[in-house]
Amino acid sequence: MSEQNHATRGSTPALYHVVPGVWGLRNVFVNLFYVRDPEAPAGPWVLVDAGLPGSAPKVLDKAAFLFGEDNPPAAIWLTHGHFDHIGALHTLMARWPDVPVYAHPLELPYLTGRSSYPPPDPSVGGGAMSAMSFLYPKSPIDLGDRVKPLPEDGTMPGLDGWRWIATPGHAPGHVSFFRESDRTLLAGDAFVTTKQESAMAVWQQKQEVHGPPAYFTCDWEQARASVQALAALQPEVAATGHGIPMHGQELRDQLTQLVQHFDQQAKPAQGRYVPQPALADETGVIAVPPPVSSPLSGVLLTIGVVGLLTYALATQDHPAQQQRLKKAKA
Repeated sequence: MSEQNHATRGSTPALYHVVPGVWGLRNVFVNLFYVRDPEAPAGPWVLVDAGLPGSAPKVLDKAAFLFGEDNPPAAIWLTHGHFDHIGALHTLMARWPDVPVYAHPLELPYLTGRSSYPPPDPSVGGGAMSAMSFLYPKSPIDLGDRVKPLPEDGTMPGLDGWRWIATPGHAPGHVSFFRESDRTLLAGDAFVTTKQESAMAVWQQKQEVHGPPAYFTCDWEQARASVQALAALQPEVAATGHGIPMHGQELRDQLTQLVQHFDQQAKPAQGRYVPQPALADETGVIAVPPPVSSPLSGVLLTIGVVGLLTYALATQDHPAQQQRLKKAKA
């Protein structure tokens, strides 16, 4: 295994350097990213996703650490609008009143108060994170005219060198971001690098490629096509919404395996959205199939709550981690 691909949660600080110009912040069990042009250290930066509710102070603190006080981003880019990717937005937008937010047009209904997401499916994935998913918020937030559609030409406002790629399936308007110059991929939840359905895997953060978090994925055929599209990019590094970034040939090999064995490795054998997907358009959700019950949900829920509480208490920053980051941002 590559030296770059055997990290764990215990060996990776909450704020970590990915590649030149990209830093990740682990917010309990989800990642968000700070991005700037590595050739312009005093230039603009952008925030990719916004973490869990209540995370704004941490997001702001790390932004000040990386870019200086009172230096807002040029833009906020959203891979999608699930609760764990937009939780700090209202607070951040109040702090940064002139910063626009960008998302795919098919995500706008969930970001402007018009539609709830398709309900999560706790019957899939076989782990505590899945079993708890019926508790996860699915209601929309309303960002008003602060949220704008991504440019149709694929460019990214606020920074040159990046483009967005439509990667639906996990969410109707899910997108990923790609920097061609060094083949850096910010994949969101189109695929992830930990088994997100499992509380134990979330705790350990062992690096390995997995499909999108099953409990929120509402169209498995689209999800398959999205993984194929991202694998075709042959990324050198993939930083995802859940898990520690992976690099090099091992990343590409595991992505290829995921594409070739998507039905066995990612798609559930049965579940709410397996026989038929949720239907959505630019107005939001049109129709969803009926739910599927799971007799193990109660047991897994208890395990998952204990695991998450333990995880939250354990993921604290340490002074030595800050020293490592100071070297990386220099």
